[in-house]
This record gives sequence, C-alpha cells and structure tokens, in this order.
Amino acid sequence: MSFWFKVWPMRPSIFHILLLACALAMVPIIATRAQHQESAPAADQDWPVWGGAPDNDHYSPLAQINRSNVKQLEVAWTFDTGEKGGLQTSPLIVGGKLYAISPTQKIFALDAATGEPLWTFDSAIKGMQPDRGLAYWSDGAEKRILVGIMNFLYALDATTGKPIASFGKDGRVDLQEDLGREPRWQSIALTSPGIVYKDFIIVGGRNPETLPAPPGDIRAYDVRTGRLRWSFHTIPHPGEFGYDTWPKDAWKTSGAANNWAGMSLDVKRGIVYVPTGSAAFDFYGADRIGDNLFANCLIALNAETGQRIWHFQAVRHDLWDRDFPSAPALLTIKHEGQYIDGVAQTSKQGFVFLFDRVTGQPLFPIAYRRYPHSELPGEQTAEEQGLPTKPAPYARQSISENELTNRTPEAHRWALEQFRNLRNEGQFVPFLVGKETLVFPGFDGGAEWGGPAIDPETGILYVNSNEMAWTASLFEDKGEHGARAIYMSQCAVCHGETMAGSPPEIPALAGVGDRLSPADITLTIKTGKGRMPAFPNLYEDQLNGLVNFLLTGENKELSSSEPRPAGMKYRLTGYRRFLDPEGYPPIGPPWGTLNAIDLNSGEYKWKINLGEYPSLAALGMKNTGSENYGGPIVTAGGLLFIGATNFDRKFRAFDKDTGELLWETTLPFAGNATPATYAINGRQYVVIAAGGGKDPKFGSGGVYLAFALANKANFRAPRK
Repeated sequence: MSFWFKVWPMRPSIFHILLLACALAMVPIIATRAQHQESAPAADQDWPVWGGAPDNDHYSPLAQINRSNVKQLEVAWTFDTGEKGGLQTSPLIVGGKLYAISPTQKIFALDAATGEPLWTFDSAIKGMQPDRGLAYWSDGAEKRILVGIMNFLYALDATTGKPIASFGKDGRVDLQEDLGREPRWQSIALTSPGIVYKDFIIVGGRNPETLPAPPGDIRAYDVRTGRLRWSFHTIPHPGEFGYDTWPKDAWKTSGAANNWAGMSLDVKRGIVYVPTGSAAFDFYGADRIGDNLFANCLIALNAETGQRIWHFQAVRHDLWDRDFPSAPALLTIKHEGQYIDGVAQTSKQGFVFLFDRVTGQPLFPIAYRRYPHSELPGEQTAEEQGLPTKPAPYARQSISENELTNRTPEAHRWALEQFRNLRNEGQFVPFLVGKETLVFPGFDGGAEWGGPAIDPETGILYVNSNEMAWTASLFEDKGEHGARAIYMSQCAVCHGETMAGSPPEIPALAGVGDRLSPADITLTIKTGKGRMPAFPNLYEDQLNGLVNFLLTGENKELSSSEPRPAGMKYRLTGYRRFLDPEGYPPIGPPWGTLNAIDLNSGEYKWKINLGEYPSLAALGMKNTGSENYGGPIVTAGGLLFIGATNFDRKFRAFDKDTGELLWETTLPFAGNATPATYAINGRQYVVIAAGGGKDPKFGSGGVYLAFALANKANFRAPRK
C-alpha cells in the first residue's frame, strides 16, 4: 500500500475518493484470479467435438493439471471393453458423460468421473473397420450421438443409447446409397466421425484403394430425419467445376477422392474444411488422365449448401497415395504484421500447408517444379507439383548411405546392400516395373490421422511424425484369368503379388488357412478388417474362388458371366516397410519425432524424438523415436499430452514451451489414439484409449484410462 500513501493527498478530492473505490473494488477480483490459478477447482469443461472443438485445434483452456503438478497424475478410473482389435478412438465428454466406441464398434456411455457404465448400444454388426470417434448434437431438448458403424450412420439417444427411429430407416442411414451407383456394390465405411453444423451432420467415408470404388462424395444429412440435404461431388459431374480435369466419363467409373480423415468447421462463417485422398487406383492412373480435382485437395465448402468456396490441390494426378491424412486445424496467427484467420493442413510428405481460411491464399509461398515423367505406357504424370517453402518439413525428405543404421555391423552391411539396389530420388518420382523405389517418408507419413494440436495463445502447431522408409514397385498384369485374377485386382495392392503383406497391419496371406477358417476368410472379405476395406462388389463365384485360392493356391476358372472387377494394366507389388531381418528400421534414428512449429513465423520452436523400442532401450539404444499413430492435445496448463508410440506403450506429458518430458506412464496397450481432457465437479481428467495392435510382439485390446491429480493439495499455480 506504500504506493497509495505516496500519491494520496492530505485532503482527498472527489477524484481521489473514486480512484480509491475503484482500487478497492479490484482487490477481490485480483485475489480471486490468483486463488483460481493457485488452487481453485477447475470449472466444468466438456470435450464435445472430435478434436476438442469444431476448429479441431486439440486445445483445452483447462490448467488445473499443469507443469508444476503433472508428476502427481494417477489413474482415476479404467474401463476395459473386454475386446481385442485395437482402438483409435478419441471419446466425447458432454455433461458428465463420456461417449466412446469398442474395438468391434459397440457404442457406450460412461460416467466420466468414475468410469461406471451407463448404457451400451450393440447394432449386431461386428465392426471390423477402424473407428476414430463420434459426433454430438443437441437443440437443448434432444441430445443425439451420431456415429458410423461400418457403412451405416446411426443416430442414438444420448441419454439411453437407443436408436432414434425417425432417423433414416430404424435409426440409421446406409451410406452405400445416394452415390449415384448400385448401392449394394459400394464399399464405404465411416471411419472418422462426421461434423455437426446447425441441423446437419456432414460426412465423408473410407473407400478402397483400387477399383472398383465408389466416388468420395461429401454429404450432409439432416440430423433429425436422416434425409440427404446436399452432396459435393469430389469427382465432378458434367458441367461442374473441375470436370475437365478428368476423362469424359470418369465420374461414372472412377472412385475414391474421398474424405476419410475427418473435417473441421468455422462455425461463425459456416465453412467446412474437407481434406481428400487420392483417386483409385492409387499408383497407376491411365484411366484418369488429368489433374483429377478434387482428389488430394483441401476444399472449403459452404456448410449450408455444399457449394465450393475455394480449394487447393496438393498433389496433381496422384500416383503415390499422398492423401491429406488428417482434419486441418483452424487458428489465428500474426502474419506480416496482420492477424489472419488461417487453416493449417499437415501432410504425409512432412509439410505444413498454411492458408487464409477465407480466401484460400497460401500464407507461405508454394514452389512448383517439374519432376520425372512416368515410363509406363498410357500414363501421363502431372507437369508440376508444389510444396511449401516454409515451414521446413518436419520429416526428412531423403536418406543417404551415411544415414543408414549402425545398430550392429551386420545390420549396417545388410542395410547398405539393400539400399544400393533401391531407387532413391525423393518426392513425386513415379514407380517402376521391376525396380524398388524408396518411399520416404513412407506411405503412412510423415503426419497421419492423429492430426496436429494448436496453441491459440501462441500460434504454435504441434505435430508428431513418422520417419520410416517403405519400398514399392509395380508389376504388369498379364491379363490373368480365374480366381487369381480376382486376387490380383482386389488384394495384391496391399498384400502383394506374393501374398507377403506388411505385418502386422497388413498380414501375410501365405498359410492363412492355418489361422482362419473358410467362413472367417469369407466374412473378412465381405466386411473388411483393420486397414482392409470391405469388398461387396464380388459375386458369389468370385468370392468362393478367391477364398479357395487363398487356402490352396488353386486358380479355378469362374463359372458366372457377370462382370469382373475392373482390371488395371499395372499394379503395386505391395506396401512394404523397409525393415531389417530383426524387424528394426535399417535407417538411422530418429524413427519418430514430435515437433513444435511457430506458424506466425514458420520457424521451429523445438523438435524431439518420440518413442523408443523397449528391446533396444534395454541394450542402451534409447530415445530413438518410433512409429506413432494418434495425435497430441495441448492445454492452458502448459502441457502437451500424447500417446501414439507403437512399441513402448507410453503416455507422456511434455512442457509445451520447451519439449521437456515432465511425466510418463506405461499403458496396458499402445495408445494409438488422440487423448481428450475435461473437468467435472472441479476435477480435471485426461483420458486416452489404449488398444495397441501395431506391435507384432504385443497383443491388442480395448481399454480406456482416465488420469487425474492424486490430491487437491498438489494443485499449484501454472509456471509462466
């Protein structure tokens, strides 16, 4: 109070009296704020949208758990679904209830403070596809959960879990319909949740990587009735913008160019931001000559009408499966002295694309240049491809001999011998027949579906990245016939010409009869499983012939005269991770990273390795980084939470300013999912789904774990 004695006159005026009154009035406010930072309970806070909010920034204003006390985290509750198969789900938390999904796509609600079950919905469909989340809608009176189970979009009463009978047919909409093609032959699954705008639920879907595949239409349905409100054709129809970037009738036969990665929404402006994947077939496009809008695009659509506002195509005539792999994040940055509302999109190649979200203008220059042309007959590669000049890529773009593994002398010699037989020329190099090309970053990135987190206080983007090399080549289809032709046209793109696969995510099919019955194989082909889409397009004799071929290798002639799946002249020999004979990367670390990028300037704030192999760590080779799936979240408490790492099964908290590791715990299975955070009754929780399944040496499951501070006495003020 000495300041007031210095300025206070012997005879105060009315002005001074008013000044003192204002100062005294501020005292409880200042005290209240200080008390709130120090020890006050967290205000109740939901996580009502996949990604935390419609802008998908993965951010929470909660600060009860902060730098000073995060080491006091303990398990508050767990919920074991009792199922195997893995989880990629980020749950929703609304009004004290947590809504989530089991590995077989049962939908359930828990008490978010205790983990006690409230209800479960079993559709009687055994879900075999990844399912990354749900959507929530309420008009104040009704509360609905909108969720994909295989090819169906369900509307459930959020209070009881029962289907809303007035939505679609008996509570669900079949996404195989409304695509302009025979519904029963369409392979589509809603693996990432739709996004709610007003009374619409806007959805994409997962499609096959090869033909036949349905078009990747973006569709909006009425949340009350399930009626289709609008469609945006990602393969344009005659008269639509972009139609001239495809052959004349491609809209009737081509497929994919789909949104499988989720969407983000500017609620105020009514703009939905839609990233899309490549067109089928991914690696040879003689049937789709042209740039192929709107494949490999970020599209800004009017959420009310589905009309295009702007778009950016990252890869023209994609021959490398370079999808945009995650929903973009919306943020406001200070760019060249002005505050701009932006949209940030991460990519498999390891780049961040940053745009003005209203105009689509790139905020950092994109440099276009020519790349080698394809040598395959009938193929026409795009004249130019573009990559942003800033920020610098968060994944290495090439590998040299000097960067091969030195884990052991034997591993190095093996890697060197293999490496010298690979074509290694960087991005956008067309694949060859009979010659393996190094794909780096690999087919899974770079960034993947977990997506980035944004700190709105600073404009810093946090993204985890894989640094794994894969290899690929093409083979010529000799016009085979019979059951083997079905395998080559539908299965070889993933499992390879020799059925070797890329375990554990793409299993080898040699000897598949030793672990699966004919009925199990048939069901898997019909419904898909994991990364494998469903194949409803096969006729009975084709399906039976394929199953017999997988079991016996016998190339039976097919009896029916029905049309066969579309054939391509050239096919991929299979997705193959570049791994040494012991299953480790033959390139030197890092094998996975976590990156903090200031999007105001485009400069890196920090970069660290993320994850390790326990078997190597035990030998002293620690902190190598590892493959990781699932994204981060960031909080006002100064923390970044992330699971993601495949092999060490860790859940970690880092200082968001420095990248310093502040806390970690080991999960029962790898947390290949994006966490969520919320507060109930004054207590903050962080929850993550742990399902694993990507480590061939460890099993899979379906467990949700919530963490909270052990004791309120541990609450301290966040460190500035």
